Amino acid sequence: MTSDTQFKSIRPYIGEEVPAAVERLRQAEEFLDLFSQMTGARKDIVSERLKGIATRDEFQARFFGPFVEKLLADTTDSIEVTGLEHVDKDTSYLFITNHRDIILDSAILNIMLRRQGCHYCEAAIGSNLLINDWVTDLVKLDACFIIERGLPVRDMISSANLRSHYLRDVISENKDSVWIAQKEGRTKNGDDRTQPSLLKMFRMSGPSNFVKNFKELRVTPVSISYEWEPCDALKTNELYQKSFGEYVKTPAADMQSMLEGLTAYKGRVNFAITPPLDEELDDLEDKDNHGDRINEVAAIIDERVHKNFKLWPNNYIAYDLVHGSNKFADKYGDEEKARFIQMMTQKLDKLPGNRSVLNGIFLDIYANPVRNSLLQ
Repeated sequence: MTSDTQFKSIRPYIGEEVPAAVERLRQAEEFLDLFSQMTGARKDIVSERLKGIATRDEFQARFFGPFVEKLLADTTDSIEVTGLEHVDKDTSYLFITNHRDIILDSAILNIMLRRQGCHYCEAAIGSNLLINDWVTDLVKLDACFIIERGLPVRDMISSANLRSHYLRDVISENKDSVWIAQKEGRTKNGDDRTQPSLLKMFRMSGPSNFVKNFKELRVTPVSISYEWEPCDALKTNELYQKSFGEYVKTPAADMQSMLEGLTAYKGRVNFAITPPLDEELDDLEDKDNHGDRINEVAAIIDERVHKNFKLWPNNYIAYDLVHGSNKFADKYGDEEKARFIQMMTQKLDKLPGNRSVLNGIFLDIYANPVRNSLLQ
């Protein structure tokens, strides 16, 4: 059972932990300040909206859900989801997605699922993002479970085993679904790839038979695409600094990424839900070993993500700019190209460094999904 004490260190809040955490948020000045700035509501109004919340469902329905929906209304032009016909409202799934934004990837999926009456998702979040007490309270009220980062090697296996049993219990109890990114951390350069070690973690719990093990989890790949990456400039700067070995991740940088992801303009957004892996798993019975099977599952997920990624004019413009070509000129107009270049210029003007290198990094964020689609 997911309420067992063995999971307490990583699971979301339950029972009496919920109203206690809500009350702590009502007293957290930094939290109230930030939410007031993002919503335009006075701090006392933000605090009042939290009053009396006693369950995670109430927290989502009365506070966090409406907050995210308002931000999305202010920062997106449209949100489209396809593939909801693959999701049974009475069934739990393990949604594995490409990862572009810290908060919104799972938050938007949850909003779409809730509108259809489907199971809510518990979302995986790295412990590095729990940068203070109020952030911890916020994400654990929002049904996040913790992926421990930066552990000594001797502790990594036991931590992975605990996570594996936790997410399998959530799914097998059929109360919630689970959202998890296909790799540790967000994709910074636009090249979405599944991390085999993540799939090995899934397999640490459940039956020894590989196919049965993964079928129990109902692994469901989802491809997420933002017309404008909300953190494209931050990602460009991080990759640029890393190329010189000068980048040191700080809690302040994590907070900046979370806030930028929530508040920056995203344009159009597309979520493509694909069917759970089933027949593809049956085809793995003939593989010689589990390592080959893991790599094949990773390749299947990558193919689903790449094929179903919504390519916007920005992606085609970036590809043509990188290659000095007009290969995809029929996918965009002159005004769209001029706007993309203008937006890129405005964002990169704020960053220090070699402009040519920065341009290349920024363009790759948008061009790599096109490259991946060409390989399918």
